[in-house]
Amino acid sequence: MSISVRDVSWSTAGMMVVDGISLEVAAGQTLGLLGPNGSGKSSLLRLICRLRQVKRGVITLGETDIAGISRLEIARRIAFVEQQATTDAQVSVLEVVRLGRTPHRGPLAPWNSTDDGAVADALRHVGMADKAQQMWHTLSGGERQRVHIARALAQTPTELLLDEPTNHLDIQHQLEILSLVAKLPVTSVIALHDLNLAAMFCDCLAVLSQGRVVAAGSPEQVLTETLIAEVFGVRARVGRSAHHGRPHIQFLA
Repeated sequence: MSISVRDVSWSTAGMMVVDGISLEVAAGQTLGLLGPNGSGKSSLLRLICRLRQVKRGVITLGETDIAGISRLEIARRIAFVEQQATTDAQVSVLEVVRLGRTPHRGPLAPWNSTDDGAVADALRHVGMADKAQQMWHTLSGGERQRVHIARALAQTPTELLLDEPTNHLDIQHQLEILSLVAKLPVTSVIALHDLNLAAMFCDCLAVLSQGRVVAAGSPEQVLTETLIAEVFGVRARVGRSAHHGRPHIQFLA
């Protein structure tokens, strides 16, 4: 399912956080959201999944305005992995991932084989199947992030939103998780800080600065030395990776 953001704005405490953003994500594509801290990436993700209300503009899934979609249907279609999600409850990994099935089940509906299969697949995808019975509070930060991604996958969404999903992961798991997301048959939007990871795994990129889109397109079109200097304030040399053929950024002192 495609995602369309048309002239969307959102403000809080008198400050414009998302300022007239327009973006299109084709069905099955992976869009990387880039930008400095405070540029509006996280707020835009929350607007897309209707955790915040659009002040102006329209967001659609396919041809349908999200304002006209019920919260239950939104929960069935969009999975959102937040940057810092935690719990103090004494729960196991399996119990956390099973929560991803909640939108698909009525209050009296019995747990069934479809639910079991979705949870098992999700745990396997993120490499946590062998820790299904481990208690949440014993996990490392990186393991917790992988479990949150598994919960989102268990939801079997058509749209997947991730806010800095690789923040607490080591390099191996950063590559594994983004490779997994890029291969999923869903429409994905991922907020990232790492420009090289974005270039490797995203079909298209959008760079935000002060709540506005300053560049959008393919990694080759977007990741220029001029843009990196202007938006991120660093000098860089942009070449082409001999490994994957996409842009590779070398930062200069």
